[in-house]
Amino acid sequence: MTPELVVTLGRGALEVTLMMMAVLLIPALVVGVVIGVLQAATQINESTLSFIPKLLITAVVLVLGGPFLLRMLTDYTTQLFALIPTLGH
Repeated sequence: MTPELVVTLGRGALEVTLMMMAVLLIPALVVGVVIGVLQAATQINESTLSFIPKLLITAVVLVLGGPFLLRMLTDYTTQLFALIPTLGH
């Protein structure tokens, strides 16, 4: 196993991880900012007011984006398994 292959595999793992997390975190971030602006405008300081919408949007994105996330993860895992025979040389 060459150092270049290790770096490539590590980079691929990080890319898949970042893509999967971005799909979940970016909508929660957007909802959090919108709720934060509304809280600042109305001066309502209720912590559950920002937590519940972020939780709900994360659940909705997970249900809707779940097949995409699972496909991304299985594609990367399949690529890793396909590389196993070439690692011995």
